[in-house]
Amino acid sequence: MLTCFWSPKGGSGTSVVTAAVALVAARDGATRLADLVGDQPAVLGAASDPPTGMREWLRVGVDAPVDALDRLSVEIVPGVTLLPAGRAPIGDVAPEAGAALATALRDDPRPTLADVGVPGSSAAEAMLEVADASVLVVRGCYVALRRAVRMAPTARAHGVVLVEEPGRALGAREVGDVLGLPVLARVPVRSQTARVVDAGVLPTRLPEQLARPARQVLARLGGAGHEGRAA
Repeated sequence: MLTCFWSPKGGSGTSVVTAAVALVAARDGATRLADLVGDQPAVLGAASDPPTGMREWLRVGVDAPVDALDRLSVEIVPGVTLLPAGRAPIGDVAPEAGAALATALRDDPRPTLADVGVPGSSAAEAMLEVADASVLVVRGCYVALRRAVRMAPTARAHGVVLVEEPGRALGAREVGDVLGLPVLARVPVRSQTARVVDAGVLPTRLPEQLARPARQVLARLGGAGHEGRAA
């Protein structure tokens, strides 16, 4: 099963949310964390950024070997394997390559959580189409919501993870109403989370304020099934 996490605007917390969901999912069995953005090594406290990853796979195109993905993988903690982003540009990669990558990730017996970030390429948008589930990560920000309602992937999303900041006028009900999507979980912004990420110890000291919504997301998506539309 492939679940993609994405956002209409950078700085929404997509990478941290995706990492938290992957770490919680790994408690029930081997899980892959696919990073299309390049932030996961820093979020997970990895020693270095692997220079080769999914972006290079995408540039090869539909003929890229599926087993190459395993050769690119890096174990972060027992149960969690990272598929790194790599460094190649993908702005001009054909959507067929993105669909092929999503199909390869989706059809693997291990569940895969993908950090797509802001889907600014046709390949990334194709991944969202093929994925079993698409989750929008957003803050209660008018600008972000305005962008989201104009983006095609929003209509196909299974739900929203709301990153809650103090002082925001827009809450879960308003966000759900504007986007026309269920709010799967709410993640409070806490200084403890920032400290854990900054210290590089998220995999071993996952705060409960992240673990709880991660469990809620997994529970709500449990029946998503294989619903990729472009496979």
